[in-house]
Amino acid sequence: MTDDGNKTAGQATQKQDWHAVNHEDLERRLSTGSAGLAETEAARRLAEYGFNRLAPPKRQGPLLRFVLQFHNILLYVMLGAALITALLGHWVDTAVLFGAVLINAIIGFIQEGKAEAALDSIRSLLSAHATVLRDGVRREIDAAELVPGDIVLLASGDRVPADLRLIEVKDLKVEEATLTGESMPASKTTDAVDLDASLGDRHGMAYSGTLVVYGQARGIVVATAGDTELGRINQMLSSIRNLSTPLLRQVDRFGRMLALVILAFCALTFLLGTGLRGLPAADMFMMVVALAASAIPEGLPALMTVTLALGVQRMARRNAIIRRLPAVETLGSVTVICSDKTGTLTRNEMTVQRVVCADQIFDVDGVGYAPQGNVSIAESVVDPAQYSVLNLAVRAGVLCNDGRLRQIDGQWHIEGDPTEGALLALGGKLGLTQDESNAAWPRQDSIPFESEHRFMATLHKDTEAQPWIFVKGAPERILDMCSQQLGHEGNQPLDADYWRRMATDIAARGWRLLAFACKQDAPSGKGLDFTDVESGYSMLALVGIIDPPREEAIQAVAECHRAGIQVKMITGDHAETAKAIGALLDIGVGKPAITGAELALMDDAALRRIVMEVDIFARASPEQKLRLVQALQEDGQVVAMTGDGVNDAPALKRADVGVAMGLKGTEVAKEASDMVLADDNFATIASAVREGRAVYDNLKKFILFMLPTNGGESLIVLTAILFGLTLPLTPVQVLWINMVTAGALGLALAFEPAERGIMQRRPRPPGEALLSGFFVWRVCLISVLMATGALGLFLWELEHGASLETARTMAVNAVVAAEMFYLINSRYILGSVLNREGLLGNRYVLLAIAACACLQVIYTYLPVMHDIFGSVGLTPEQWLKVLGAGLLVFVGAELEKRLIRNTRFASAAQR
Repeated sequence: MTDDGNKTAGQATQKQDWHAVNHEDLERRLSTGSAGLAETEAARRLAEYGFNRLAPPKRQGPLLRFVLQFHNILLYVMLGAALITALLGHWVDTAVLFGAVLINAIIGFIQEGKAEAALDSIRSLLSAHATVLRDGVRREIDAAELVPGDIVLLASGDRVPADLRLIEVKDLKVEEATLTGESMPASKTTDAVDLDASLGDRHGMAYSGTLVVYGQARGIVVATAGDTELGRINQMLSSIRNLSTPLLRQVDRFGRMLALVILAFCALTFLLGTGLRGLPAADMFMMVVALAASAIPEGLPALMTVTLALGVQRMARRNAIIRRLPAVETLGSVTVICSDKTGTLTRNEMTVQRVVCADQIFDVDGVGYAPQGNVSIAESVVDPAQYSVLNLAVRAGVLCNDGRLRQIDGQWHIEGDPTEGALLALGGKLGLTQDESNAAWPRQDSIPFESEHRFMATLHKDTEAQPWIFVKGAPERILDMCSQQLGHEGNQPLDADYWRRMATDIAARGWRLLAFACKQDAPSGKGLDFTDVESGYSMLALVGIIDPPREEAIQAVAECHRAGIQVKMITGDHAETAKAIGALLDIGVGKPAITGAELALMDDAALRRIVMEVDIFARASPEQKLRLVQALQEDGQVVAMTGDGVNDAPALKRADVGVAMGLKGTEVAKEASDMVLADDNFATIASAVREGRAVYDNLKKFILFMLPTNGGESLIVLTAILFGLTLPLTPVQVLWINMVTAGALGLALAFEPAERGIMQRRPRPPGEALLSGFFVWRVCLISVLMATGALGLFLWELEHGASLETARTMAVNAVVAAEMFYLINSRYILGSVLNREGLLGNRYVLLAIAACACLQVIYTYLPVMHDIFGSVGLTPEQWLKVLGAGLLVFVGAELEKRLIRNTRFASAAQR
């Protein structure tokens, strides 16, 4: 072979047009022949192209990956808090803070390592061995040694070892769902197809990583390693970086803003105290440090972790397995769900919906493979036993059938082709079981289905030993074999126009079509051959089959629509089938469906213009699924993407929440995802969205509880400094309040159940700040009420002759009491808690309050606490005053919520 010829072959392997190339051009471009490559040429090409393996991605070392986990503003704030507590000598607090930082970093390190496993899973799909022709001799070699131009032999059960252009096929069916999303095995031919044909329509190709389920074939290797469709997906996965979640982005902005506010407030307090009031700089420095330590939300990471972990547990009980913790909250902010069709929105169980005979049209209810359901005409249930043609047609479907329907642990399962399973289930609904039918009408011979002749035929003897030949197949092919049709009155002349109209009507509904015919005749020889089945048949029926939507998916889609979430169907199936299912699910009704071929003609700007207007995308390739997700994200949407195949992995990884199928999903899809559905059910996603919204609500409640607590303490100190008053709180007392209340009380809010009506809200805007105007108002109001109660009580006691220690002890207890009462207020952001559920509905809140009250009793009466914090015992009358200060906050918060509920700002505040 010349160098120019080598160069031409090398360039050709990079092209993606092999499906449109005929055999002669194929062999010329790859410089190969019917005997395959010579060993010397194969070795030369192996040196040129490299091994048929997917290259591992470049990865950061484990040490660098671990160090980068600390690059987070929230962790910086926590490290700052740890440093301050260390300066104050609070070594226990310092150890706790450093421990929390370390745990967060370890969790992030582990999760990042799991994400990289998606790429390893793709490489595991490659076949280990391949059968090739070299020098005209059949050999089995390591699949890694395949090169472009090799001739590969395929048989049932083989995994395709490289991308092949098929040159010989015999009854070949290939399971391509992992690449195309098509639920049925693809029948293969050697024919070239249009250049712009979608991946699922390239019938002359067999792709690396797919599985041969039936038949045999020969094909020429046209692409190996990274040039295969599988390799291109691997490259896409490698190039996609994980996006930050909305919550983490919000917390990052919140942490930066809070850090600036804390520093500014501390500087102002120090300057006012030393410059305006002349307080000792050392004392003011300690006070400023104490205020800073109390203001830093060190309880937020713990609360986030606990809240998200509880969400994970609740979702697991609903069959949603969370792989990345932040995905729990991200689900709550989803604005668009892009869902696969087969098995997620539908049952992945083919079901006969209609049987069209010459005289009647029968509708069949019941779904799945369970042989249970009624037969009706014009919505009136009928006795199928009264219709002989219907029974003969259904018998034909049961007898001309190689599938098996079995009941295992109460569930019906199909062994074989799903379409044949649907026919067996139909037979069961009419009382024609497979075993009984085969016993009564034993099979004598058969002609299996082949894509070239598009039908299957079987020879039987009935109960009177009379021969019958049944055929089933493509309607146009069966019609060509028929000269008459069987009606209620017996055989009639064939009305071909009637059958074509009925076939068009069924196809327009997106249903799969099969036709049945029969003749009562014996074969010319000992067994069936094609001369026996070419003509002379009576048309029996047309059957419409569909994979029906799940009932719970219909309800879940409606719930998502009520929640303001758009649901889009992105499927590898045909547009007509997708639209038919979409109509039943209320997805894309009255809107066009866009195919992958149409998407390929759109640039990114055009795609962004239409992506929110179209809800059904059919025959979509992996690149197109990824483009759709990116276009939605560029439009400002938070996207959840479902999928099960290798072709879905890039889009799953890019989506804000990737959702893989647990039952039929590939390991590649699972490793690229954030969540796995244990039941492959779309309704589980809707439940997870509800839990995600509840998680975000609880995080907001914690922040609304935490900030006024810190704000109240700071306002007490700042007010005292401004007005030249004795400080109501010492630095060590500020730290005590923060230690006892901020974490212990606030964590109880992580256990809050979802509020009523949570799925009737619109999704929160993706760019919404964690602190809205309403939040700022609430923080300021509660801070003022808390400071008023504690400072007022402190001044009152001093005015009436109490000691400074007593007044400060009452101020500390007043702040803590106010926080305990406000914890109850915080259970509902806007709703009133003045009911049994509001006051007693969360036992963790009650336990937290009881524990906090016990700690305050210890603080007040234990002698060692007197020495450390300067506290003293209080009288019952003084405790009543403390409770009064706490009730001031409770009553004020409830009045404010009632006012907000009655204004036009309520909906905005609820978000």
